[in-house]
Amino acid sequence: MTELRKGFGLASILAALLVFALPAQAEESGEDAAAELASMLESYESFQSSFIQIVVNENGNRVQESRGSLKAKRPGLFYWETSKPHSQFVVSDGDKVEVYDPDLEQVTVHSLDEKVSTTPALLLSGEVDNLDETYKVSMRSIGDNTREFTLEPRSEDSLFVSLRLTFFKGELQEMRMQDSLSQLSVLSFEDVRLNEEVKDSAFVLEYPDGVDVIRDGA
Repeated sequence: MTELRKGFGLASILAALLVFALPAQAEESGEDAAAELASMLESYESFQSSFIQIVVNENGNRVQESRGSLKAKRPGLFYWETSKPHSQFVVSDGDKVEVYDPDLEQVTVHSLDEKVSTTPALLLSGEVDNLDETYKVSMRSIGDNTREFTLEPRSEDSLFVSLRLTFFKGELQEMRMQDSLSQLSVLSFEDVRLNEEVKDSAFVLEYPDGVDVIRDGA
């Protein structure tokens, strides 16, 4: 897949940074943690938010900052738009993922295979029943209202090394994803709207005639 501005790539479309001074009150791992995370995510029939994405390299230096918005709706619908500093669109209909780069006048179409379907972004719209089979999941409580989940892929062929999701009062606030090159992608959500009605037509990628379309295997 075309790199998504070397930030999250498709895998990265989500991540976050949240540091709390409060001590953790409880920790869980394994099936219990995975089940709790799945329950929280399954309660999201739709998720809409603006975001700030920051990418930090292995030396701790900020190498990129971008802003945009996303929509997700179960089952399988996802729309990601980056507006600054570069425009880019990522859309999934549950069967395929389309990536449109206006600057390159190019659309890349990928089948939603097992590898792509486990990307962080698609946790908001895809199946989450079997999280424990795909990830090692651990959870800790911070104060009364914050839950922090860490996911480590069981497959060595994963698109990321670790992913941390932070919820406040059941609402996803931030994600943090680290790749195999020790690059950290941080995504913070703003103006979150949960379970509002979103029409399926909002998940259609539109682009001008004449744009190059590249498909898997082409």
